[in-house]
Amino acid sequence: MSRVCEICGKGTVFGRSYAKRGLARRKKGAGIKVTGIKNRTFAPNLIKKRIIINRKVKNAKVCTSCLKSGAAILVKSQVKNISKSVL
Repeated sequence: MSRVCEICGKGTVFGRSYAKRGLARRKKGAGIKVTGIKNRTFAPNLIKKRIIINRKVKNAKVCTSCLKSGAAILVKSQVKNISKSVL
């Protein structure tokens, strides 16, 4: 399964990590040098939740920012607690 949020489409992003060593020039050193560059990935914080999408209940991978903002409507254990306007 892919690591993509089913609501906002946030997915894995590629980047780099830099290994540095040395003492900064402002601290009377020779300067900080980059000694290595490695490729890495930044993955979204995904959680499997039961949500409502297009008036249907679905198990979906949702990022925590969508849960926090309210973009994902969670299904409670009792369906009667959900307002009729959502369903």
